[in-house]
Amino acid sequence: MTAVAPWGHSASAIYNTFDTQHHTVVMATIETSNTAIADVVIIEPKPIGDVRGYFAETYRSDIFDAAVGRHISFVQENQSKSRRGVVRGLHFQRGAAAQGKLVRVVSGSVLDVAVDIRRGSPTFGQYVAVELSEYNMRQLWVPRGFAHGFAVLSEQAVFQYKCDRYYHPEAEAAIAWDDPDIGIDWRLNTADVLLSDKDRHHPRLCQIPEDVLFDYNQDLYAL
Repeated sequence: MTAVAPWGHSASAIYNTFDTQHHTVVMATIETSNTAIADVVIIEPKPIGDVRGYFAETYRSDIFDAAVGRHISFVQENQSKSRRGVVRGLHFQRGAAAQGKLVRVVSGSVLDVAVDIRRGSPTFGQYVAVELSEYNMRQLWVPRGFAHGFAVLSEQAVFQYKCDRYYHPEAEAAIAWDDPDIGIDWRLNTADVLLSDKDRHHPRLCQIPEDVLFDYNQDLYAL
């Protein structure tokens, strides 16, 4: 399947900060953009810069909750460092351990991917791909019901993500990063892709039992 366009309509939330050097109030924004797959949202802080550097608020629960349409409580935050060509994914946690993730890059750049694996969804098997970098400061909300992965495009990348459920190794599941039915363009030459041993051997989406996937008609936040 081809990727769906990452951007839909956008909104911004504006708040004030005080510039102590010039004794003036300046405006900063966090913009949010819907994607073509419902529930997957781009969060984009807009920094304020001057000769000293910049300031940005990278997360506000009120803005984030309004963008995703519900209150989300994050319980765990993880960080990884990877070299160019590394692909991690496509990962998810099964059943009641399903995770939502808010992901960002603090150094380097990656192509971040969310795949809809909700049975009955009109976008089942389709994906959103968004470049996240230290420069654009974008974040991607990958809700429960989606598989997630990323490819490192820079020489190195430091990747961070907040989770709304704890990691449960017994609930781990994954889909092949190169599943031809999904058809992700990772923007890397296949010969340059670096994978863990585990990520080399995941099944295709069509090979995963239905009871391992999610139900589009079930509220995954009521589990």
